[in-house]
Amino acid sequence: MPKIIYRSSDGTEDYVDASVGSSVMQAAISAGIDGIVAECGGNAMCATCHVFVDAESPADFPEMAADEDEMLDCAVTEREPNSRLSCQLFVTADHDGLVVDLPAAQ
Repeated sequence: MPKIIYRSSDGTEDYVDASVGSSVMQAAISAGIDGIVAECGGNAMCATCHVFVDAESPADFPEMAADEDEMLDCAVTEREPNSRLSCQLFVTADHDGLVVDLPAAQ
């Protein structure tokens, strides 16, 4: 089971075993990670699962779709080049050690 590291804005790290095929958002919600709100339940409609994918992590995710790109413009915390909606990031076995940084606000 791949391990995902969720790093909060204060630097606290939570390690979560994620099921292959689940989203980074689902893994966070299942583990009770603070900082992922997921108001829309994972439908890319709210930007409350915004994360920053660590550049040095194993993160070979597909390019973002237009709807994800548009929704990130609505995120409370300003988007950065490594911004993604965690509901659109699906875990594979290759993502063991993935680090995602959580914004201070959703």
